[in-house]
Amino acid sequence: MNLRHLFASAAVGALGVLALAGSASAQSPMTVCLITKTDTNPFFVKMKEGAEAKAKELGINLQSYAGRVDGDSDSQVQAIESCIAAGAKGILIAASDTKGIVPAITKARDAGLITIALDTPLEPLNAADATFATDNYEAGVLIGQWAKAKMGNEAADAKIAFLDLTPQQPSVAVLRDQGFMEGFGIDVKNKDVVGDESDARIVGHDITNGNEEGGRQAMENLLQKDPTINLVYTINEPAAAGAYEALKALGLADKVTIVSVDGGCPGIANVKDGVIGATSMQYPLKMAAMGVEAVKTFAESGKKPEASAGLEITNTGVDLVTDAPVDGVKSMDSATAAKACWG
Repeated sequence: MNLRHLFASAAVGALGVLALAGSASAQSPMTVCLITKTDTNPFFVKMKEGAEAKAKELGINLQSYAGRVDGDSDSQVQAIESCIAAGAKGILIAASDTKGIVPAITKARDAGLITIALDTPLEPLNAADATFATDNYEAGVLIGQWAKAKMGNEAADAKIAFLDLTPQQPSVAVLRDQGFMEGFGIDVKNKDVVGDESDARIVGHDITNGNEEGGRQAMENLLQKDPTINLVYTINEPAAAGAYEALKALGLADKVTIVSVDGGCPGIANVKDGVIGATSMQYPLKMAAMGVEAVKTFAESGKKPEASAGLEITNTGVDLVTDAPVDGVKSMDSATAAKACWG
């Protein structure tokens, strides 16, 4: 082989290597980011499992991020920056600060990423391309209706403690809280704000950060304000478990009804054991799996998800769970719910 042929062969070989490299790059799996509020709450643990399973099925690279605690928005903002830098096709996010996160979400959308809110709608709702969530207002309405029917005539003189989420009042917390009030028959005033009500039955609101210790402390605080509390609304089941421990320590557990939202297996077990009177079950695994599929569809076709009929979100379902059913409110018992719970 002469020198010219040698150089020609080398050039062809180099082009072949470059072509193979380009082909390998083109075939690299797309990246999808999941950003949750924490990686300890069983709800978000299950959400991550759902996203991981669907990503594996579809051959997608999933990058997962979480705040250090519920309410840690700074970590979520940093995660969005990382997703943009990584060339992700989309972001699935359960936002801690549904208003404060919007500038970071807007930056991601401007960079071409589809953004889908999971569980917690952003404020405004259209700050995200889509929202896959429980109808959290309906979840609240169901436990409010159940509590009102369960108390019967005593509902008119109820003493209600509200164990809420965080001071930022994320949309999921507002929706559940206000839905409960409507279901129970309380004038909610401004539906976008927690705590502006004037109903004399409301003892007060306190913050739990969505965990058991927060629920215990919030319950103790409100009992100091009024030890005759007989109905407790909790933002989620870990907070409900903490509230029960506070009541039990004071010998009041059998005098107070607790209602909640989530549908985690520990919460369903607490319904069975009488710790929680009723809870609304939601489906985090389904939310996340649908979200991963939606990003893939958008990346391949440019098509965005559509909202459920009559709603501004894609509703992933909600069911009331109680072992003390009441007329007029459809429910499932704890044994049935245990087959569908998470965590």
